[in-house]
Amino acid sequence: MTVGCTGINERDALQNKIDYDKIYFLHPSNARYFPGWTEMLVKVIFNSKDGKILGAQLTGFEGVDKRCDIFAAAIRLGACASDLTELELCYAPPFGSAKELANFAGYAIENLITGKVKQFHWNEVDALPRDGSVTLIDVRNDMEAAPGSIKGFVRIPLEKLRSEIAHLDKSKPVYVHCKSGMKSYVACRILSGHGFDCYSLSGGFTIYSSVMDQ
Repeated sequence: MTVGCTGINERDALQNKIDYDKIYFLHPSNARYFPGWTEMLVKVIFNSKDGKILGAQLTGFEGVDKRCDIFAAAIRLGACASDLTELELCYAPPFGSAKELANFAGYAIENLITGKVKQFHWNEVDALPRDGSVTLIDVRNDMEAAPGSIKGFVRIPLEKLRSEIAHLDKSKPVYVHCKSGMKSYVACRILSGHGFDCYSLSGGFTIYSSVMDQ
């Protein structure tokens, strides 16, 4: 396994009283349809007001070094989330994805700072009330849910969410999780479109379980 980091971490941001936020996500080392890909866990620190990239931490088995280099260059050049979304990088299926890790980070950060989605983090999960005052939803399918569950979250697979919306209470905040954060983002967009106040778990069950198992 390879671990890489560049820029500042959360401790640095707190000590320097920087108004920051963070995202967690998973990304493949190369195109998923090409054999041999492995998953990378990614954390990006950014300025919560303008989306300026401040730091990144990555772990994985393949491709960590070059992704870390991309973030290092972005930080040195003062890049913001919008710059990452427009970044054009070399592409071949054995070595990367058409939409690269840095692009994905840019999209995720832009979604937050423009208000398209709201998030919560692994360290906030256990403090969520289980008294019925909020709605807790797990949108994973059967295969994705096999590794475990989070207490209090009711499973409604994403493909069934639209048919279940009528049974949900719009007066309650909705907290959603999935395997990686992708499906919960889609779920939150669906729910927001129907008038719900919803939050997506950044990094999903993968990040939550990897931290809580330590």
